[in-house]
Amino acid sequence: MSVVLYGSQSTASLVVHWLLIELGIAHELHQLDFERREQKSPDYLALNPAGRVPTLLIDGQVLTESAAIAMHLADLHPQAGLAPAPGTPARGDYYRWMCFCVYTLMPAYRGWFYPQEPAGPACADAAREQARQQLEAAWQQLDAHLAGKGPYVLGAQPCTADFMLTMLMRWSRNMPRPTDSWPALAAHAARMKARPAFAEVYRREGISDWR
Repeated sequence: MSVVLYGSQSTASLVVHWLLIELGIAHELHQLDFERREQKSPDYLALNPAGRVPTLLIDGQVLTESAAIAMHLADLHPQAGLAPAPGTPARGDYYRWMCFCVYTLMPAYRGWFYPQEPAGPACADAAREQARQQLEAAWQQLDAHLAGKGPYVLGAQPCTADFMLTMLMRWSRNMPRPTDSWPALAAHAARMKARPAFAEVYRREGISDWR
């Protein structure tokens, strides 16, 4: 199987890179230089017209969107136990938390990092504050869930949603209230960061913060 990942340091491609290592999937990595806008180059736009990362090629098939790729990788490697069986109650909970990442956390992060996009420059500060409140409310919800039903989102064993959530926790590291300030979230992150594949993806991408 030929696998090629296009990503960039500290972006949403991190979770895909991490899972490829976690699952032992041989792959080729292309890190795009965002300062040189390589994600907007004609060659890359031919693969991913949105001009974003990640993009994963599996035997020539083009896959985009980090959560979708993560779920697909888990399904391709069921022996790893990172996704419950389809049709089970646990699968429904799994979809819930994956969609929590996609529909609740990621848009709010977009509002925090790029507040001028939805609101325009004049209202950017208000939009950023709204995004902060949304993120803190969402993390409070997850912290309560982990405290009562953890240590992972589905209980005793980690799933792909835990990898997604850990990546998104890292994005809060420089916010007024980072996720490490919630006890159950901090304990969850510590468990996930202790996995050997986490240290390896950091090594390969040259990341040194939030260890």
